[in-house]
Amino acid sequence: MQPDDPALIPPIPPDRPSLLRCRRCGRPLHDPESRILRLGPGCRGPEDVTQVVPGEQDPLF
Repeated sequence: MQPDDPALIPPIPPDRPSLLRCRRCGRPLHDPESRILRLGPGCRGPEDVTQVVPGEQDPLF
């Protein structure tokens, strides 16, 4: 056997899964807030709201 045999090399785990699904309904999640909460927009209740803090931001142009 050669050490470069692909069967002997363990697969490299991905940094993060490419497709996340909602914990309640199982639908694919796309927007960052949904991916963080692991809940789709229709499955979020008042207890799952993320706090938005207004702040100054430089214009991007």
